[in-house]
Amino acid sequence: MRLRNITGSREAVAKNRFVITEPEKLKGSWGSYFGNDNPIHLEIGTGKGKFLMDLAGSNPDINYVGIEKYSSVLLRALEKRSETELDNLYFIRFDAEYLANIFAKDEIDRIYLNFSDPWPKERHAKRRLTSRHFLSKYNQCLKEEGEIIFKTDNRTLFDFSLEETRAAKWKVRNISYDLHKSEFCADNIMTEYEERFVSEGKPIHMVRIYR
Repeated sequence: MRLRNITGSREAVAKNRFVITEPEKLKGSWGSYFGNDNPIHLEIGTGKGKFLMDLAGSNPDINYVGIEKYSSVLLRALEKRSETELDNLYFIRFDAEYLANIFAKDEIDRIYLNFSDPWPKERHAKRRLTSRHFLSKYNQCLKEEGEIIFKTDNRTLFDFSLEETRAAKWKVRNISYDLHKSEFCADNIMTEYEERFVSEGKPIHMVRIYR
């Protein structure tokens, strides 16, 4: 059975205390929800949650929000989340297509895109989270000095992403085609996928995208 089809996962996610069920009501007031003015870092496609939980545990002065489209995937993250005492990490079951409906201008300081779906068919290029279509979405809520950190094992998707950033008139820095052999790996936090790919000897590509 595919993970995204676990029976009852949508109901279980909706009832979980670490899930924000009406994020639209927080647009422009996320600081009040967390009870502070700390920076907000967002991961789109949070998967099983290891990456964000490691970050949140190491950075208590940053607020983290994980967005995951599929309830069955998010359910796995919530199982791990319940084992922690973090107060700076919450999740949303949401489609990033509508990101501007829940975050106001300048409300996000950083966006993480980790091993996003490559949508390999050309007719689906717009769905890729690093497409110019999605960059326009991020532009509506990312602070002017904010950045996107993108990691993938897919070279085709990585090259596409670099082309899209240029087409959208964004800038790039810290480009690496083999992150774990580069100078940029010192503070890197690995995801579950990343750990597996590295163990298999696959290079990880990384770039920071900004305006």
